[in-house]
Amino acid sequence: MSAQGLPMKVPAPGLPSRVRIHEVGARDGLQNEKGTVPTEVKAEFIRRLAVAGLTTIEATSFVHPKWVPQLADAEQLFPLLGDIADVGDVSLPVLVPNERGLDRALALGARSIAVFGSATETFAARNLNRTVDESLAMFEPVVARAKADKVRVRGYLSMCFGDPWEGAVPVAQVVRVAKALMDLGCDELSLGDTIGVATPGHVTALLTALNEAGVPTDAIGVHFHDTYGQALSNTLAALQHGVTTVDASAGGLGGCPYAKSATGNLATEDLVWMLEGLGIETGVDLAELTATSVWLAGQLGRPSPSRTVRALTPPPSSASHKE
Repeated sequence: MSAQGLPMKVPAPGLPSRVRIHEVGARDGLQNEKGTVPTEVKAEFIRRLAVAGLTTIEATSFVHPKWVPQLADAEQLFPLLGDIADVGDVSLPVLVPNERGLDRALALGARSIAVFGSATETFAARNLNRTVDESLAMFEPVVARAKADKVRVRGYLSMCFGDPWEGAVPVAQVVRVAKALMDLGCDELSLGDTIGVATPGHVTALLTALNEAGVPTDAIGVHFHDTYGQALSNTLAALQHGVTTVDASAGGLGGCPYAKSATGNLATEDLVWMLEGLGIETGVDLAELTATSVWLAGQLGRPSPSRTVRALTPPPSSASHKE
């Protein structure tokens, strides 16, 4: 929090008392960097996020390095994170695209994985080189094997609110693919607003339709991008519906390498500021988290895009010069 004790806590009715933040900065954030971040810096970033109180930190992706070269060091990074367990009860999920990715993740001891699908055919073709149904068929043995090994599985669904090639995406189309992912055995579904075009009414309509199709709210997470400045308002709409898992990226890092109109993720600091003002618990130390994003911004050589990080970080010219 700021030195003035802000934000003032003013709860609003009908909201959850606690939200679990699914931190994606180390994976979804860094995969969109033009350059490759050193493995040791990634590991230190994840350690600092854990110290700040984040308990779900997506660590990396076991995708073929040809497709996401920024995360080609997954085998080198994951073994460096064993000491995270000393920070607390921290989960380090990893993305796997197929059975080969699952093999690599399990060999290193991963206990939480995610598969990533698309609600639209064009993005499925560009991102997975498959149709939507072919991608679901590819995920089926991955999810089955993971569940048999008591590994937690998250299903990401991209383009839930709009697609840069297909335009508006019908709610019923999203529900069909989302229900298929859950029917495979996923423990959790993350609804991705990949290009940031969602608005609150659309969010409520999709969540309602998913409930009507048998997908419970407590199995749903939301993943908003801030392309049009709607990420926090969309998050609030999801909270009002009862969602308690929200994806965010420290410092607002990230986008999507396969959807060029996708800008940064919802910044974790911006989310925490709003939740603290609403009196909703997260377990996250905002000052520690902000310091982490400032540190990473220094490693990347540019300022953080998070408004909260900038507001809580005094410019160099205002720093004290006392001897």
